[in-house]
Amino acid sequence: MTSTPLPRILRRRGEPEFPTFLELFFDLVYIFMFSRLAAGLANDLSARNAAQTAVLLLAAWWVWVLTAWLTDLFNPRLPLIQATVLVVMFGTLLMAVAVPRAFGAYGWLFVAAYFAIHLTRDSVLIPGTRVNRPIQARSIRVFFWFGVTVGPWVAGAFVDGTARLVLWSIAVAIDLGSARIGWPTPRLGRTELASQIFTGAHLSERHRQIFIISLGELILTVGMGLAASDFEVGRVVACTIALTNALLLFQIYFHRIRQLLAPTAVSTVERVRSGTATSYTHLVMVSGVVVISASDSLVIDRPFGEAPWSWIVAILGGPALVLLGGCLYDVVVTGRILWPRVLGIVVLGAVAPAMPLLPPVAVMAVANLVLLLTLIVETVTPRSRLSTAPLPAA
Repeated sequence: MTSTPLPRILRRRGEPEFPTFLELFFDLVYIFMFSRLAAGLANDLSARNAAQTAVLLLAAWWVWVLTAWLTDLFNPRLPLIQATVLVVMFGTLLMAVAVPRAFGAYGWLFVAAYFAIHLTRDSVLIPGTRVNRPIQARSIRVFFWFGVTVGPWVAGAFVDGTARLVLWSIAVAIDLGSARIGWPTPRLGRTELASQIFTGAHLSERHRQIFIISLGELILTVGMGLAASDFEVGRVVACTIALTNALLLFQIYFHRIRQLLAPTAVSTVERVRSGTATSYTHLVMVSGVVVISASDSLVIDRPFGEAPWSWIVAILGGPALVLLGGCLYDVVVTGRILWPRVLGIVVLGAVAPAMPLLPPVAVMAVANLVLLLTLIVETVTPRSRLSTAPLPAA
């Protein structure tokens, strides 16, 4: 067999794997995106609005994932790729602008920006890899599946209410789900899930950065709440507890990440199946941070009084999602279940029935206490005893 030449557009093995400054700059738009999503959720904590927010977050996350893969697979220092990233960044900004009314009058803007991003990316990548058919086929497969979902996305923009939610839910589920099965495409087959197409160190660093960005939005929420508090004691206390929450999330995430930075662990994300799974586990963690941000803004605004059940679910559910995402990430990387975080999730659920007896700020303090205990257990327990027996690889 003769080897197929690598296009100049591709990243070469051995090139620097650290994210470029442009990639970090791109991530900044997600502070705005997460802020808009959290604000919309805080305005209405109903199950329907939570589902709508989840759909919008999934779409925004898929844009981030494909952009992270773009700069991982292709040369991020090439002007063409840099220009593509900037166009995607502007499209993401438009999506964020549309978020508060995406299920209203701005549905068309959200969909138009979403598909303009994908068309721009594929119009660059498909011609740019024409000298290497196997690599070009990857981009064509992704493009084919966006052709599959364009129908429900566009149709959803022209209907209202439940119909839009159902159509967009189907569309975004197909967008994310098609990656997990390798984008099977007529005549082109699918991308082998065991193939190595990612740069493990680079992709791992990108995931860490987007989690930091989500925490940045959390700190923004606390800062805005403190600025508007007129330094009332209750609201200052709520801001302090919320800031402590951000610190605990940071420590919980990076305490475990530092233990998993060995080359053998990082290299597992080079494969298609584990690479997509790693992105999805971080989606769960970031979702938790968005929920926490929404609950923080509510509690800072009204720290005392009765805590509605919707508030309790958000205050406790956000940390539970972060812990769940951390557990799933450990399964992907090590094949084991991190039991202290499972215990933390159980405790958060167990204390929920008693929370209506407490004011909102106290419920937030209880959530922090559970996170603190989880971190302490993970810190003092030897690594060999943190996890249960291995599970089948993700």
